[in-house]
Formats: sequence, C-alpha cells, structure tokens
Amino acid sequence: MNTRILTLSVASAAILGLAACNSGGETEAPAADAAATDTAAMEPAAPAATGTVVTVAQGNPDFTTLVSAVQAAELVETLNGAGPFTVFAPTNAAFEKIPAATRESLMAPAGKADLTGILTYHVVPGNVSAAALAEQITAGGGQAQLTTVQGGTLTARANADGSITLTDAAGNTSRVVQADVAATNGVIHAIDTVVMPG
Repeated sequence: MNTRILTLSVASAAILGLAACNSGGETEAPAADAAATDTAAMEPAAPAATGTVVTVAQGNPDFTTLVSAVQAAELVETLNGAGPFTVFAPTNAAFEKIPAATRESLMAPAGKADLTGILTYHVVPGNVSAAALAEQITAGGGQAQLTTVQGGTLTARANADGSITLTDAAGNTSRVVQADVAATNGVIHAIDTVVMPG
C-alpha cells in the first residue's frame, strides 16, 4: 500500500512538471480554423510551442512538483529527446493528494526506481491530441487502451460533458483538466489525480 502511494506521488510529480512546461499554451489546431471553432474548449489562436515538455513544465509554477520528480528520476534528458511524447501531467494539486511522507520517499535516492515507473506510466509514445484521443475512444466503442512508456495500460473514456477520464491499472480515475498544451516534442494534458501502474 505504501509503495502504491509512493508510486502515485512520483507519477504525479513527474506529470505535473511536464504539464507545467506547457500549461500556458494550447494545442495547435490541425491547420483548420474550423477545428478551433468547432472545439469550444480550445482558444482561437494557440501560441506555437517554444520548448520541450520539460521546458514548458519548468516555466509553469503549477508544476514544480512534477519537475522536481522528473529531475529526481533523472528523466530530464529522456523527456527532452525527440519524442514525440504525450504526457498526462498531474497538477501540483493532484500531487498534493498523496501523503507528504510518500512523496518524500519517492523523491529520495532509494525511491528512484518506483518514481521512474510512476512517471513513465504517465507518458504515452507519440503526439496524441485531445481530438485524436476522442477519435480513438469512438473507434474503440467508448474507450481507448493507451500503452505507456512504462509498459502498463491506461484506459481513456469520454464523459458526457466532453472531458476525458483515464482509468489506471488499479481502477483509479483521473480527469483531464487541461488538454493540448503544445511542446516541440509532444503534447501535455494536465490531469487532476496521479495514476498508478498497479
């Protein structure tokens, strides 16, 4: 149980950092003004990506915990790579749902392996926009299975209000609270709860 909580805190921190990198940006509409108009949640003019998922997270004070976790797990170089990466990044508030003692344990050198597993469970290979994810959910009859860099699976489902919910291996759920934060090597979707690999 303690390990599971630690894993949650680590994942939350890592994702938060990544989300911070681009929390101020919006995903670019695929070269169609109509797409932006059709999606009420998107801003009309999304700023171009100016940094990697890590850089974008580092520039946002709401993702300081995630950035710290990514640094502790020594994943900065990896996430600054070409990618592309789709990062489901827990906000600082999501990370704070995890007990302080668990967070501290994960951030300690002895917790590096668990932290790495949690953080990479929040990353999916490729650049999956909210629209593309919605299409996958529709094609999957109401849900989409996402294989993470960690090797586990996240299940994405659409809600009646148009938002997307992720269910982790343990059956816990997290909601995407900000989608399509653009980065030069992928996209960040901020989530309200840390997901766990199992």
